[in-house]
Amino acid sequence: MDGLFIFIGLAVILLIVIIRNIRIIPQAHTAIIERLGAYQATWNVGFHVKVPFIDRIVKTVSMKEQVVDFEPQPVITKDNVTMQIDTVIFYQITDPKLFVYGVDRPLSAIENLTATTLRNIIGDLELDETLTSRDTINTKMRAILDEATDPWGIKVNRVELKNIIPPKQIRDAMERQMKAERERRELILKAEGEKKSAILVAEGEKEAAILKADAIKESRIREAEGEAEAILSVQTATAEGLKKLCEAVSSDAVVALKGFESLEKVADGKATKIIIPSDIQGVAGLATSIKELLSKTDE
Repeated sequence: MDGLFIFIGLAVILLIVIIRNIRIIPQAHTAIIERLGAYQATWNVGFHVKVPFIDRIVKTVSMKEQVVDFEPQPVITKDNVTMQIDTVIFYQITDPKLFVYGVDRPLSAIENLTATTLRNIIGDLELDETLTSRDTINTKMRAILDEATDPWGIKVNRVELKNIIPPKQIRDAMERQMKAERERRELILKAEGEKKSAILVAEGEKEAAILKADAIKESRIREAEGEAEAILSVQTATAEGLKKLCEAVSSDAVVALKGFESLEKVADGKATKIIIPSDIQGVAGLATSIKELLSKTDE
């Protein structure tokens, strides 16, 4: 009976030891295993069992891209201006073994490397270049850091200058300069607006004068045409009236001449005196005058 209890106890202890040595590695993680103090293997995602009392997990490493924000670092520009710059590093572990065994305290090493690299780059630039060349500085730092951290199993994906803080005197001078520049641009825009407004007003007055002249010209042309049509109508009416008058007078003359012919027949007799009415002579003369006037009008 005692042997049975001992056997059950040993089995329970063995089961507990096995369970405690079972490891499940989650997604995007790896584990570095040492056996008797030496590197043994790198466990990836899945189910693993280590040898009790011989194997041990040295470090579990995340393979995700990570972000670290370093404290502002004092740097000096080429024109001897001291400023504070803090950087943000985006990195990813590509080789867990090198990350564990390649460098002690890798984040501290990256921070110090970032500070020295930043000082070297900013030392070759003046203040204005530093403020306007962020992309250039980011690119140079990323290339230098990526090459330096490659033996550590780290890949630097991106470097960003988070803040560039010049001294207070420089900031005040920059604010005054920006204010003066804004005022200058405001004056330029105002002058350009007044210029465009004056041009538009002049063009409007020009177009109005042209339209007014065209209207006066058109009015005079229409007035002249109306006067010409009125004169023509008057002349036509006068001509028509004279023509009708001539026709009427000619008929009276024919009547008079017929009467004269009758008198002539009467004279064929034995009468010695012929009396001619005086209105016959007047009618004949009037007919002749009207015909001459019509001839001149036709000419």
